[in-house]
Amino acid sequence: MNRTTQSLIAVVVVLGAVTGYAASSGTQASDGGAKAAARLPVERTSLLCPVPSASDLAETSYTAFTPRSSGAEGKGTAELLPVSKALTDAAKQEDKKKAKPFLSQKKPGEPVAGETSGGDSPALIGTADGGFAPGWSVQQTTTYAVGSGRGVQGTNCTAPDTDFWFPGASTAKDRSDYIHLTNPDDSAAVVDVQLYGPNGVVKAEVGEAIQVQPHSSVPVLLSTLTGKPYTNLTMHVTARSGRVAAHVQSSDEKLGGDWLPPSADPASSLVLPGIPKDATSVRLVAFTPGSDDADLKVQLASPNGTITPAGHENLHVKSGMTAAVDLGDVTKGEPGSLILTPTDTAVPVVAGLRVTRGKGSKQETAFIPATDAVGTRATVADNRAKGSTLSLVAPGKSAKVKVTASAGTGGGSPASKTYTVKGGTTLEIADPPVPEGLKGQYALTVESVSGGEVHGSRMLALPEDGIPMFTVQTLPDDRGTVAVPRAERDLSVLQK
Repeated sequence: MNRTTQSLIAVVVVLGAVTGYAASSGTQASDGGAKAAARLPVERTSLLCPVPSASDLAETSYTAFTPRSSGAEGKGTAELLPVSKALTDAAKQEDKKKAKPFLSQKKPGEPVAGETSGGDSPALIGTADGGFAPGWSVQQTTTYAVGSGRGVQGTNCTAPDTDFWFPGASTAKDRSDYIHLTNPDDSAAVVDVQLYGPNGVVKAEVGEAIQVQPHSSVPVLLSTLTGKPYTNLTMHVTARSGRVAAHVQSSDEKLGGDWLPPSADPASSLVLPGIPKDATSVRLVAFTPGSDDADLKVQLASPNGTITPAGHENLHVKSGMTAAVDLGDVTKGEPGSLILTPTDTAVPVVAGLRVTRGKGSKQETAFIPATDAVGTRATVADNRAKGSTLSLVAPGKSAKVKVTASAGTGGGSPASKTYTVKGGTTLEIADPPVPEGLKGQYALTVESVSGGEVHGSRMLALPEDGIPMFTVQTLPDDRGTVAVPRAERDLSVLQK
């Protein structure tokens, strides 16, 4: 390999770091020209927030936060602005006034918040670079007390992608599920929406080749894609061209509603963390996209160990068909997390939970998808002085984690505490760290210290009029760093 070729490889590696595409941490050059990969902070990231609500009574808050990261440059920007007003970098240089941000973060480690009200709130696009990019998180939280879907509807604003799985969607008569497709780019995206019911593919021709114009958001009511109501569906969203953010807003006439997050990528073992201890009903929905059936062992990681729910020891998921099971009040007054593992052959699966709290007319629901591990670090924004509960589960070995509360949006000093999560158990932290002198909202960051993998979620409870309004957000790794191979020689200068 000549030096010119090596230099070009180095350029490609740097571009990978800038755009945030992760490489394998064990990458080595075939000719021994590079050492083991080093992890460097990403230099740019983008997030998209869906249109929050059509209700005139809705109030929506946005909280943005970047943890302080060692090795990251302090300079940079982090801002949210309406998708329709987003401009290319060149256009921003020509007329910055058109891209005036809705929300702008001033300093890493210090969250910022903004609010909107009524039904005219737009979809937002967020971009962070420099020292603001590693681990940048944005939470969207909407509250309203009346109407279909009333309650707290919260979601993490997410990066655009090309492939999403949503187990737990529905076209039942009492449900109104919308898929919001948001395109951040300068060219149109073409998206397919495929539904899978208990008997396989649900024919929905109008779900094919949905056009999403540049810098726009398209809502699609799932019940318009099929003439037959289905209580439990799995939805697969793929982009033929371009990329989008996909968010599912679920509203129920009697049970409130929330945003239904996508499941982690198909895997043979899944963790669904943070079932509240007072859950009155829990429904598990699973789907296997491959050609083989999946047989899963269902286990509940409680505070005292892993147990098998009576009557729900195993779940058989037929290939290409959605399986659903009502687990009832599976936690029996204790917090817990669901762990799904293969009973024999490993078959990739996606899964999600619908969790209900309260009784009668005072019920509220939220969704917990299968989620990736916390990894090096994960953050959830928009925590309040009261109402936040962290749930951490170690499905294998015991683990130690550090939980840090940021400063508040209006003031306060960060606070940290270290916790040990025993293997096979769920640790509920009902009183996580709170900034001293807190004013406003704050962020919670979980960092792995030692031991095995940890999966986590945060429940934000904002009860009103006797209704246990709440929302749950999972805590996957924030991907704030990217693996970049270390060069043995200086490849910065192209040579013949």
